[in-house]
Amino acid sequence: MSENEYWFCLKHHTVEGRDGCKSADRLGPYATSEEASRALEKVQERNEEWDNDPAWNEDGKGSGDGLTDGTPDS
Repeated sequence: MSENEYWFCLKHHTVEGRDGCKSADRLGPYATSEEASRALEKVQERNEEWDNDPAWNEDGKGSGDGLTDGTPDS
């Protein structure tokens, strides 16, 4: 791990260094404080991409089940 890593705390909605809240309450690590501050935006962007990705969702926009044939991928 790098000394210059940052996490976004889901509990406090703040950017933290290595000695922040427990891992279960954080997203990261990120290389910069700026990247960490955009963590929730990035999550939303990825969710929208995956919801509309036919490789993940053949039922069409927004079904969100992540299944293509009714069974989980192995």
